[in-house]
Amino acid sequence: MKNKKVLFITQAAAIAALYVVLTLLANALGLANYAIQVRFSEALTILPFFTPAAIPGLFIGCILGNWLSDCILWDIIFGSIATLLGAVGTYLIAHAKPKNTKLSQFHEICCTIPPILANTIIVPFILAYAYHFEGGVPFFMLTVCIGEVISCGILGSILLKTLKKYRGHLFEQP
Repeated sequence: MKNKKVLFITQAAAIAALYVVLTLLANALGLANYAIQVRFSEALTILPFFTPAAIPGLFIGCILGNWLSDCILWDIIFGSIATLLGAVGTYLIAHAKPKNTKLSQFHEICCTIPPILANTIIVPFILAYAYHFEGGVPFFMLTVCIGEVISCGILGSILLKTLKKYRGHLFEQP
């Protein structure tokens, strides 16, 4: 029992650290903030497909990444909640196994949808009302969705396919 707790905490901490590093990298390249956000770290939102430890890891990583990127408090709070909701959604979809094996490919793609939706719904309000960026909420929904499709949909799908090959080594349970 103790080994499972240690593994869970270790995985969550590693995921949080990786999320922070990737957020800071995207921020340094000018990709992490503003209307279109292509955060490499958002590709990690597929990790709940493999381990529930990714849920707190992504949430804490997002809080720290936003804080270290000098985001305002509303962004730290609600942006992190969007990532948390996306991670929980990914976990729930990932563990609702399709009975038809032909649907497994579609099932994996569906795992990228919750973080895309959560961010598309929440982040535009942060951009419009907390940062007071020019443009309306519908415009920001479009731009955030584009960034999330790139980060979560495309990069996340590539990461998912790659990690599935090493699932037993990386996400082994004691």
